[in-house]
Amino acid sequence: MNPLFEIDIKRPRKGARDSARSIYQQLASAIRDGRLSAGSRLPSTRSSAILFGVSRNTAAEVYQRLLDEGLAVARRGSGTFVTDRAPRVSRPASRRKPAPVDLLNPFWSRADVTRALGFWRDGPQLPPEGAPRGPVIDFRPALIDSRHFPFDVLRSTSSKALRALGRKPARFKSAQGNQGNYALRDAIRRHVSVTRAVACQTDDVLVTSGAQQAFDLLARVLVKPGETVVAFEDPGYPPMRVPFAAAGAKLMPVGVDDEGIRVDLIPPEARIICVCPSHQFPLGMTMTPRRRQALLELARRRGAVIVEDDYDGEFRYEGSPVAALYGLDASDVVFYVGTFSKCMLPALRLGFLIAPRWALGALVVAKNSLDWHCSTPLQLAVAEFISEGHLTRHVRKMRAVYQERRRALTRALEEELAGWLVPVPSSYGMHITALARIPVPLERVTRELLRHQLRLHSVNRYFAGPETLSGLVFGLGAVAVPEIERGVALLRRALG
Repeated sequence: MNPLFEIDIKRPRKGARDSARSIYQQLASAIRDGRLSAGSRLPSTRSSAILFGVSRNTAAEVYQRLLDEGLAVARRGSGTFVTDRAPRVSRPASRRKPAPVDLLNPFWSRADVTRALGFWRDGPQLPPEGAPRGPVIDFRPALIDSRHFPFDVLRSTSSKALRALGRKPARFKSAQGNQGNYALRDAIRRHVSVTRAVACQTDDVLVTSGAQQAFDLLARVLVKPGETVVAFEDPGYPPMRVPFAAAGAKLMPVGVDDEGIRVDLIPPEARIICVCPSHQFPLGMTMTPRRRQALLELARRRGAVIVEDDYDGEFRYEGSPVAALYGLDASDVVFYVGTFSKCMLPALRLGFLIAPRWALGALVVAKNSLDWHCSTPLQLAVAEFISEGHLTRHVRKMRAVYQERRRALTRALEEELAGWLVPVPSSYGMHITALARIPVPLERVTRELLRHQLRLHSVNRYFAGPETLSGLVFGLGAVAVPEIERGVALLRRALG
């Protein structure tokens, strides 16, 4: 079983004499700067032609040099791994003072409550009374297909975790020790290293009850009620901004274009900037390298921080890997939020936050003030699930499933709805957004489709500010190819 390998390796020219040296230098650099962390499994030499563009013999030569240099270790029957003695990630000196833990207002006014709840615009969609009953075609985003999940494997790792606790019961620890089970945090470190090129150490990881708790912790720690200004992408993911509103922040929507958030429109007073750089929600574009650099430079210049939501970054279908915004040169200004809701199961309610050192202590205290720590048996089970390679196998399988659905939906949109909609180019994620070519009351169309048991979101429900464009968001998690075809046919009749 080969690992998911999302480190961007520049392929040498075909027939180039220095192929081995080029690949070696790039892998060695990734190991030394922490993008490939200790314990990470390297792809097999058999996969080298696809991943590195070199022969198996050349890949073997590269790996042998890594072994000779002490950067890798070979384990008989398992493969080649980054050595545990690889250089530890060196963080840049922090230019910030530790942030205080801000408490939530003990009493919210009615206006505060109304404002916070107003962002939850995506309530349950139920068919109108009297509508015919039948199979539901559910295009809503953020859903997954749990039918493909290896429940038997998770049951096995859960049983193993419970047996371990029976032999050695868990104990209450200090607040610092309860930032998450060490085995799970270390498994997360290895996972994001290979799949998202995130260079971090195990002690940088805080385990949370899903991404939503991570956003809540950040709001509690970083927001000064009535003063802190938070900028966020518009349209954007409503649950991401709700905790900041609830904590009393001033929210400022910022428009996006085909390169990502409009950095030139971020207000000067913004001290927290929330983005989805790998796969913008809901439009789906990937933030360009130029825009990423501009965003990081602005954050440093203004003393701001960036909250990166990487909600479905494991699912890449084409093109070269795009690293997460969080990296060695951004680790003091970026908070990286990940979740197991998309790559495993939403019901786990398990996520993680990789934070700058200057803020980690306050975040751990805030986490411990809420629930002390996440379920120990669950953390142990998921750690084992990741370490044994089951997460890699499942993500690889679901990539193929979702890619087939993406192709089917793209083909259907081009053949059936080209006169109304144009898909936004995207190489990541679990949804596709199509923008309207002509003015169409799409919110009314989605309400009408509920009568036919088709659930579909319009882009306008994700705006907080003025609605500058119109379109539809097609989630791929809960629809098989036949349902996609039936759903597009229903949509065409509704538009026509």
